[in-house]
Formats: sequence, structure tokens, C-alpha cells
Amino acid sequence: MADRRRLLARTILAIAGVIAIVGAPADARRGGSFGSRGARTYSAPSPTRLSPGYVPPVSRSMTERPAYGSSQYAPSYRPSFAPQRRPGLFGGFGGGLLTGLLAGGLIGHFFGHGYGWGGNTGGGLLAILFQLALIGGGIWLVMRLFRSRSDAPTAQYDPRASYQPSSFADASDYASARPGGEIAISAADREAFERLLLQLQDAFSKEDYGRLREIATPEVMSYLAEELSDNATHGRRNDVSATRLLDGEVSEAWNEDSKDYATIVMRYESVDVMRDRSTGAIVAGEIHRPTETTELWTFVRQAGSWGSNWKVSAIQES
Repeated sequence: MADRRRLLARTILAIAGVIAIVGAPADARRGGSFGSRGARTYSAPSPTRLSPGYVPPVSRSMTERPAYGSSQYAPSYRPSFAPQRRPGLFGGFGGGLLTGLLAGGLIGHFFGHGYGWGGNTGGGLLAILFQLALIGGGIWLVMRLFRSRSDAPTAQYDPRASYQPSSFADASDYASARPGGEIAISAADREAFERLLLQLQDAFSKEDYGRLREIATPEVMSYLAEELSDNATHGRRNDVSATRLLDGEVSEAWNEDSKDYATIVMRYESVDVMRDRSTGAIVAGEIHRPTETTELWTFVRQAGSWGSNWKVSAIQES
């Protein structure tokens, strides 16, 4: 018995090991969602062409959550949920009616009454079959009456249909696309966003804390430093190279408390591997295969500043 238990335990451990190996990610990419989007930190970013689905709000942030029920608590974009399924034929009033008829008739039959036929008059089996035929006909009739209602399409509201953000190349039209505190994004701003993407990836790879402090907010810097420290503790180093922006698109750009914010969808590729700190051997990722990533980067600057003054204030997975 003890041998069987030991064999079972070894088998379970072996299966768990195989699952862990198969399920491990192919690259060493930084994950998570962290930073601040100002008052919109706990709101879902607006959908775009590059990121049309629902993107959850920032999960790790030092920004205080707004009080429940305030206007800032609800996300600016909610996913389009499927409509509630219409009750089936045997649900609701129709189901109760048919169930009552069926149960009442059969119970009545066993007590000798039925639906008025058969009772103690000697109808027997013929009366039962006749009653069942009536019930079947009633079910068929009700199904036919309700089929058209249950098959009718239900109108759905898609919040994305009301606004389609412009492409990154034409982001200067963004201010006119959405009213209320929105700001325009210039060509200089777009260049600054791309430059910050490349600089942050390079500084993170080189573990250049001084450079990270220059291009990111103190909050984002703290999260990146935490990850770098964790890598060092485990004897590894994240090596990111050949970063190239493939496409970009404005999700939101607005002014708030004398600051400008811009949330940009960034689709880029890079060679992202994890190396052993001592030997330099690759422990995760592929050095000869660039991987493609789509993330939402939020940038912040003092209102009225030029494009070069932007800093990275949040990074979210798409």
C-alpha cells in the first residue's frame, strides 16, 4: 500500500513538472500593469484600432482610489456584455403553465379523475394516451407561438461605436474627436513617445537607474527598480535589444490639475531574453527571434510644456 502511495506521489510530481515546463512563457517579457493615469487610473482606457478589446484599469498604483459611487469610480469604457438569455420555453409563465397541466393531469389520473376522462369509467390505457396526446399538442402549439419571440435578435449597445479614435499618425485630430478636457497630440509629442519607449527599454536592460529616473515618474521608477532587484536576487538579468515601434495610436489625451496626460497604444517588437547573471547564458526567450508586444503607455508632463518633457507614468498590458 505504501509503495502505491509513493508511486502515485511521484507520478503527480512528474505531471506537475511537465505542466510547468509546457506552460512557461516563451520570452522573458516584463509583465503587469502599474503606474498612474491621474483621475483615470481606475478607469478602463478607451478602445482603439490596435487595442479594440477591454483593457482592465491599472492594477498597481499609488493613486488613491476614488470613493465608491463617485463619477471617477466607473470605467470610461465598459465591455459589451452579451444580453441576458431569454427564459426558455419551460421557464417563466409558459413553463409553469405546462408543468401545472402535466402534473395536475397525471396526478388526477392516479386519483381517478384525470382531465375529466378515464376516472372510474373504464377508459384505462386509451384515456391515458388521449391525455398525453392533448398535452403534446399543447406543448407544440406553445412552442410555435413563442419561437418567433425567442429567435428575434436582441439589440446590443456597443460603447465603442460612439467613438473611433484616430490613428497615431493623425493624432492631432484627437482634440476635436472627444469633447471635455481633451488635448491635441502633435508630431513632436509622437516622436517623444517613441523615443521614451526605446530609452526605457534600453535603460531597463542596462539596469541604468539614473536614466530610468530621468524618463519615468518616481512611481514607475519604483516598480521597475523592484523588478530589477528581484531579477538580481534570483541571479538573472533581463536583456532587451533591437526595440522598434511598429505602430502607435492615441487612446486618450487630456488635461488634469495643470498636467497633461496621454495614453498611447504602442505596438512594438524587441528581442527580449533573460540571462544568467554569472554566465550570461539565456534561461528564457529566444535571442534570434524578435517578439511583438502591444501595451498601453501613459505619459505625463506639466501643462503647456513641449514634447520633450513627457515622462512615462503608467504601463498596461493590452
